[in-house]
Amino acid sequence: MNVVVVESPAKAKTINKYLGSGYKVLASFGHVRDLPAKDGSVLPDEDFAMTWEVDTASNKRLKDITEALKGADSLILATDPDREGEAISWHVLEVLNKKKALKDKKVSRVVFNAITKKSVLDAMANPREIDTPLVDAYLARRALDYLVGFNLSPVLWRKLPGARSAGRVQSVALRLVCDRESEIERFVSEEYWQIAADLKTPRGDGFTARLTSHDGEKITKMSVTNGDLAGQIRDMLEGASFVADSVEAKPTRRNPSPPFTTSTLQQAASSKLGFNASRTMQVAQKLYEGIDIGGETVGLITYMRTDGVQMAQEAIEEARAAIGTRFGDRYVPEKARIYSTKAKNAQEAHEAIRPTGFERAPDELKKYLDGDQLRLYDLIWKRATASQMASAEIERTTVDITARKDGKTAGLRATGSVVRFDGFIAAYTDAKEDGEQSDGDSDDDARLPEINAQEALAKDKINATQHFTEPPPRFSEASLIKKMEELGIGRPSTYASTLATLRDREYVTIENRRLTPEPKGRLVIAFLENFFNRYVEFGFTADLEEKLDRISSGELAWKDVLREFWTEFHQHIDDTKELRVTQVLDALNEALAPLVFPVREDRSNPRICPTCGTGNLSLKLGKYGAFVGCSNYPDCSFTRQLSSEGSDADAALSNEPQELGTDPATGEPVTLRTGRFGPYVQRGEGKEAKRSSLPKGWEVASIDFEKALSLLALPRDVGEHPESGKMITAGLGRYGPFVLHEGTYANLESVEDVFSIGLNHAVTVIAEKKAKGPGRGTPAALKELGDHPDGGPITVRDGKYGPYVNWGKVNATLPKDKAPTEVTVEEALEMIAAKAATSGKKTKAPAKKATKAKPKAAAKKPTAAKKPAKKPAAAKAKKD
Repeated sequence: MNVVVVESPAKAKTINKYLGSGYKVLASFGHVRDLPAKDGSVLPDEDFAMTWEVDTASNKRLKDITEALKGADSLILATDPDREGEAISWHVLEVLNKKKALKDKKVSRVVFNAITKKSVLDAMANPREIDTPLVDAYLARRALDYLVGFNLSPVLWRKLPGARSAGRVQSVALRLVCDRESEIERFVSEEYWQIAADLKTPRGDGFTARLTSHDGEKITKMSVTNGDLAGQIRDMLEGASFVADSVEAKPTRRNPSPPFTTSTLQQAASSKLGFNASRTMQVAQKLYEGIDIGGETVGLITYMRTDGVQMAQEAIEEARAAIGTRFGDRYVPEKARIYSTKAKNAQEAHEAIRPTGFERAPDELKKYLDGDQLRLYDLIWKRATASQMASAEIERTTVDITARKDGKTAGLRATGSVVRFDGFIAAYTDAKEDGEQSDGDSDDDARLPEINAQEALAKDKINATQHFTEPPPRFSEASLIKKMEELGIGRPSTYASTLATLRDREYVTIENRRLTPEPKGRLVIAFLENFFNRYVEFGFTADLEEKLDRISSGELAWKDVLREFWTEFHQHIDDTKELRVTQVLDALNEALAPLVFPVREDRSNPRICPTCGTGNLSLKLGKYGAFVGCSNYPDCSFTRQLSSEGSDADAALSNEPQELGTDPATGEPVTLRTGRFGPYVQRGEGKEAKRSSLPKGWEVASIDFEKALSLLALPRDVGEHPESGKMITAGLGRYGPFVLHEGTYANLESVEDVFSIGLNHAVTVIAEKKAKGPGRGTPAALKELGDHPDGGPITVRDGKYGPYVNWGKVNATLPKDKAPTEVTVEEALEMIAAKAATSGKKTKAPAKKATKAKPKAAAKKPTAAKKPAKKPAAAKAKKD
């Protein structure tokens, strides 16, 4: 008997089928050990000694492996084929050696890039030892992330209240987003005009030509900057004669892109499918681990965490055969295409992401895949197939035209292209990545009619159109990932978790797929750029990544890299002890001037207090973070939230009450105000005044007298319940809009429902809420996932804090971007294990097996089971 250890239970089942009865395959459920979330887990003064901790759930997993080894001949470590996978195997081996569970048993490491029978059996036939340099690179990366998180984050807490954490890669990614926002704020729009002529050939065929020169001067995008000049040129062209001076047709070839890497897959899935990075990786993980196809579980794609763009020779041959069958022999190039990695600091070479079988076309798998799986598989299959197809053959035509009038001349150009042979485009068409935009002056690639040199052309219409330059767009997840990869920052396999951290820390928000930095995030970056600039420099971070890669290739010693980093970093941390809050505020006021002091409509000094007129506005630091306050405090109590709403922020959000009208029922004034916790409306004065905060999503500028009255009238009576005769009320609470009846709160979908919900609808909503169970009881299940390995059902439920996974007494909140109906049992097991590990509680399975049961699942990267003694928030800061 041979014991095989893999990472996930889904893989374990499939691989056990491939290997047969002579093997027992067990899952580690990701990492089995991690650094405890407390100070002292990495000790620089003790040669970077690292303390590892096994959480409760992983102890159970390791116990199962130990028991299985008692009657086994060998241990085969078959975790994922990357740095993290190597580290998991190393951790398992370290623990088993300490337990003395191996004795004289043979230990080997195998890796496979795809979960297919051939790949697995080939790997078993070619075992190796643990790759020590890869493990060293993991240890260096883990220690660096820990040292940055546990030393830099406390500085933020002391000097910048409200900031939650800083991280080695997380902070640099945030800087990119913040730098782009600053660039947008500084951008000054410029006017320019484009001039084009709609012309016709002698045969009556129309086309458009753009102006390229005028009176011997070349015309560029910004040459015509005002309407007067545009009008002069247009008038000249209106009466001009047009002749086609030259017509040149050039054949060109367009080659396909290589198969997907992790990064390019995330970018394409964002641009083409609207997936965020996390969703892409979740779906890809399922395709990799295996899908049940006609009673057989098959891994449909190769490993999805890779920087490599090459495919195995047998895969190339299979792709070429599939292309010939599906598209025809002309689409198969004479020689196979070979690609090389161009990404900066590319990680250890693996295959690109490709189908495990090119014969499995997407249309043949529709009945086995859900919507997201099919769309992503379709993308991967087409890109990999196209990468081995013939080039597209395109004929590009350029027509240069001269316009003459009264001795003046102007040059125009028309361009067009025709696809003579579509080649790889028949399978996959590259699109502009999300975030790229045209400069408005690109050539028109539409097909041109027949045009002959030296023939006269008739004028149909002259168009002079006004334009204004636009600021660069905010990053999307796709364009940010692309930029990070170009700079060599982080690793594509970690981009999804890095972006998720920025969202979870509320440093950025994502609207319309664009990343906008929150004031909290901009404060953190401004602080780091002023006082820890080296550690958010793109070059420094990329250089550190390169050193980590050199560790993995055996070129550098990992502790030497740590010593070099720690010496200077530790000195920076010590220097901040002398840093005064006034120094911090002065630096932030300067760095964030457009955000802190937005330009006012009347162009008055934005730093003068709008209430007292003499005090200077400045950032202030409070218990709940930063806000803007007046220097004349306490004589002047003006405060304003730190906001990027625009130049009218002071007018709409100041302590100077903005009168909206008089309540006809009470005769009291209704005003719009702001406090440290945001804008609100108020009726009356003094302690007895009625107040109501603005609901989330309501803009200050949109608040009028009618809206203010409706807010102040809450909670409102909806009507008497037909069964109890008791009143149902609707209102806004801490957890959003609700209806209330006899102590039962039921959430409403939107704020507007509070003002419009009728009696019948309210009764239905309350009945549905009661069906889920009383107040603090367990809500009804939205989805049943099956039984936990230790017994008891796993369900997805909806609570007042949002949807969550439930097993016994363990409740694990779902990520914001995860739909309750999309949760798989594997994901649920990982979330349950992670929650159990961080809570520090010994969980029990419900009823049937509740004796000594503990969760069998361990999270991919569990946090420590013990709560830190002195710095509880540090647990959230330890990782990027």
